Amino acid sequence: MNTEILEESEAAVAERERKQYDKMIKTPIARLVISLGIPTMLSMMVTSLYNLADTAFLSMLKEDAITAAVGNLLALMSIIQAIGFTFGMGSGAIVSRLLGKRDRDGADKVASSSLFISAVSGMLILIVGFCFFTPMLKLMGSKSGALLKYSKQYAFFILIGAPIMCMSFVLNNVLRAEGKAILSMVGLVAGAILNVALDPILIFTFDMGIMGAAVATLISQCFSFSILLFMFLSKRTIVRLRIRSISMQWKVYSDVIATGFPSFCRQILASLCTVFLNGAAYEYGQEAAQAALGVVQKVFMLAFSISLGIGQGYQPVLGYNYSAKRFDRVRSAYLFTLAFSTGLMLLFAIVCGIFADGVMQMFSLSEQAKEIGSLTLRLQCIAMPLLPLNFMAGLTYQVVGNKVIATLLSISRQGLFYIPAVLILPAILQLLGVQSCQAVADVFAFFFAIPFTFLFFNTLTKEHAKYGDESAVDIGQVCDEMKNQDWSE
Repeated sequence: MNTEILEESEAAVAERERKQYDKMIKTPIARLVISLGIPTMLSMMVTSLYNLADTAFLSMLKEDAITAAVGNLLALMSIIQAIGFTFGMGSGAIVSRLLGKRDRDGADKVASSSLFISAVSGMLILIVGFCFFTPMLKLMGSKSGALLKYSKQYAFFILIGAPIMCMSFVLNNVLRAEGKAILSMVGLVAGAILNVALDPILIFTFDMGIMGAAVATLISQCFSFSILLFMFLSKRTIVRLRIRSISMQWKVYSDVIATGFPSFCRQILASLCTVFLNGAAYEYGQEAAQAALGVVQKVFMLAFSISLGIGQGYQPVLGYNYSAKRFDRVRSAYLFTLAFSTGLMLLFAIVCGIFADGVMQMFSLSEQAKEIGSLTLRLQCIAMPLLPLNFMAGLTYQVVGNKVIATLLSISRQGLFYIPAVLILPAILQLLGVQSCQAVADVFAFFFAIPFTFLFFNTLTKEHAKYGDESAVDIGQVCDEMKNQDWSE
């Protein structure tokens, strides 16, 4: 009887795998990318919005030092995200390729092993963070007594939640890798809504201040993780998380780490950039500048979540079709995703640039901080539409397994351009240099990605000539598909 149940279960999983495979390599590109990208984009935007809500509620305490402290801790969040994205993006990229090859057992092994090592890594972050608690926070920009006090209250709970955050990144990316973007969205959005609901209760009703915001974040992260884990345990997924699938072979972990290494570089450099930026902001504008830049960074993260969300919806489309040698669909998916995300970013930049003053008025900052933030936001809006190309190029090389170029592209925006900008421009232009360094870096990163984009297309042309495809699809056909597609299905 147990054998029959097991066989029925295996058969059911195999049938879900077959249907998902057919969907990923046969559904019209425009419809497929949008169906996967929109839920991911919305979930990323909701996550960014609840980070903004945290800042907005805390700004009501009318103390720039509190808002600045939360902004300074973006560096700590980036470190945790660096580990989470390494195992999340690494496992997601490999899982999508394995499912494209119909290797479900291999996908199970990669996902289960990645979840295990992400939990271990999260615990290491927690331990090391508390061992060097005060020096770490001072390094991240909390130099004055008030800043350090508030940073400690917030960072304590962020470190406690580090293992949960790291594991959540893996679960999210594996769900997206197998094309279950809506299930991923449910987990993220539920946590975000809970966070926003708890913020005013804990901050004001229970008079916990900045500590209340941190507790709300921790609770919402645990809630989100529980929902994501339930998706796997309730057998709604193709990939199965099993203790016996956790690998004892170093190669499995090294492949995941090597594939996710570009994401690690991107996030670690983001953390380093935040440290440098906070130092320059404090030097040329004190706590008002730090508070303003903390708000602008979170608004910018909301914008970047558009590109990131659509890109992560594109990731499984790329992984499945590249492994299935449908290079025509890979080309079409790249072009459509780039055009779609660039258009959305342009729209966001126009609206945000026009209403920059209104955006800053939503936060209870000092007038000096609002003025600094408004100009900074407008300068960043100039370069916002250029963001998708660099990110898309890096993500594409990461998914197809070209680790060297993927790493180079991932470090270009922050490492090759942003860090030099934040070290050079403030020394020349003072506060204006601090405000403009992100936009300058994004312009350079855009041009840097262009030759690698053409290189990828040339590679696709050669692969297409070598293997051939069932049908050739170009971007014109994709546009026709959008016009003729029955979106009600």
